[in-house]
Amino acid sequence: MANQNETTEPNAEVIAVYPNRVKISVDDLSKFSTIDSQLEKLRVGSYLEVSDDDNHKLIVIIESYSIEYKEDKVIDENGDERILKNKKYIIEANPLGTLVNDKFQRGGDSLTIPPTKVRPASADDIKKIYQSDVTENEKFSFATLLTNKEIEVPVNGNKFFNKHFAIVGSTGSGKSHTVAKVLQEAVSTKNAGYDGLNNSHIVIFDVHGEYKKAFPNSNYIDIDNLTLPYWLLNSDELTELFIDTDANDHNQRSVFQEAVTSNKKKHSTGDALEKSKIHFDSPLYFDINEVLQYLKYRNTEQKQKDTTIVWVDSTGEEFTFSEKTSSRLFEKGLKIKDKGSATGTLNSKFINFINRLEIKLNDKRLDFLLNETAKSISFENTIKQFIGYSDDTNKNSNVTIIDLGGIPFEALSITVSLISRILFEFGFYYKKKLNENIDCETPILLLYEEAHKYVPKSDLVKYRSSKTAIERIAKEGRKYGVTLGIVSQRPSEVSETIFSQCNTFIAMRLTNPDDQNYVKKLLPDTMGNMTEMLPSLKAGDALLVGESIAIPSLVHLNECSPSPKSSDIKYIEVWKEKWKDVNFDDIIKEWKK
Repeated sequence: MANQNETTEPNAEVIAVYPNRVKISVDDLSKFSTIDSQLEKLRVGSYLEVSDDDNHKLIVIIESYSIEYKEDKVIDENGDERILKNKKYIIEANPLGTLVNDKFQRGGDSLTIPPTKVRPASADDIKKIYQSDVTENEKFSFATLLTNKEIEVPVNGNKFFNKHFAIVGSTGSGKSHTVAKVLQEAVSTKNAGYDGLNNSHIVIFDVHGEYKKAFPNSNYIDIDNLTLPYWLLNSDELTELFIDTDANDHNQRSVFQEAVTSNKKKHSTGDALEKSKIHFDSPLYFDINEVLQYLKYRNTEQKQKDTTIVWVDSTGEEFTFSEKTSSRLFEKGLKIKDKGSATGTLNSKFINFINRLEIKLNDKRLDFLLNETAKSISFENTIKQFIGYSDDTNKNSNVTIIDLGGIPFEALSITVSLISRILFEFGFYYKKKLNENIDCETPILLLYEEAHKYVPKSDLVKYRSSKTAIERIAKEGRKYGVTLGIVSQRPSEVSETIFSQCNTFIAMRLTNPDDQNYVKKLLPDTMGNMTEMLPSLKAGDALLVGESIAIPSLVHLNECSPSPKSSDIKYIEVWKEKWKDVNFDDIIKEWKK
């Protein structure tokens, strides 16, 4: 008769060890799953401990399991031969690291072969894993272990925020709630000993107007109160906004640059030396209407017989056009003195350019960039509005929400580019003025919701400015206390340069195969089959992986409160209600506005 296993624990043993995989045989999976009463039953993603005689514990995560049947011949009490089918459960697991003297370290090469014991990882040992790589001061928590929601999964808050992170997932996977929870924890955590706001500075680029509800005390900026001075645009942004980039007209670019640079010098209060250093990209005021006047004059220029161009001002004074006198073309009332029949080389070359510029200046949708308020706002107030500072200290805010919903599509890239670049350069110049022993006093997080809309994997001109600005932050920002949070439902469409700089990923349910494969390529090879779970994760569940966490983990995100305005519309419930009257007049008024 076959011997029965008399031990209290079911028989479990390692039957194969590979460089990146461990194969375990278990005779009674139900008993094996409940060895530790504190743990939930085992499933894919649960942790096991593989021990040796030196008391080293290799922590492995279950990737898959299968059943094997083995037939044994036994002799019963009557001496008859019977065939007995034995069922074995085969678990395949991915090694994560070892616990040595209660300290977790990645890698499993310290384990001697063959291992002597296998059991589900205890709750205490799992907690030790996550506590090994983070001090109490660095600890930052927003999720629990998916296989045991009693176990908190902290990350290293410094590594999470200072090295960029990404949150990806399909519509309905819980991305917005995850973003809200992470940021709510960031603005609420603080040291003991003071009341009021902590020193966090978060800027959310919100495409769908979701986050105002989640952050009721935020500094909320939308198209109605956004003030963004056009004169802070750099050369690429100015060109994208005002010049027909498809025309490839070098004269337009050359004369526009000449006019803007000259006008900046005209309005500068610096001395002659300072004015000589002014260039097209200098963040200085210029009057776009005077630049338009300049272009109109150049469009009508005519030469004298000796090839000079002579202008006459409103007093009758004549002057010839040259680099030194070009600034006079900002004046009104000038006329060409025509003593010859030769037209200038630029005569009538700017008709389309001038029309385009006038259309832009008269486009009410661009008032946030081009109106009188945008002209007159100071450099200082432009920066302060984006990082939560107010002249009234009671109105300071940790979170600034920039609602991009009302921004015209053709200006979206420029708007995102300018704000991003201003904040990056603020961090850059702030650090230059700090004591060399201080790295940063005001770290800033820029969070881009629906990032594929303005940093796509595309070389189209209309995305160039925003991609350039955000990619620069991705590569250099953390040195100056400006980091990124990238959120997207289509990670395969986001710039690879930006994603490659992210060091922590929260990957939620992804149903598109291209997106799944793209995320898999970004994750470490040691993740094994954990990434196969991406299409089947429930809302609020995620794969958390990166430098900020001790080991890649399947987690459940804690509930945020208040929640963002991103819940799905309950169609069938609303449809069952009584017919609603719609005030079309109010809707159309808002639409026209």
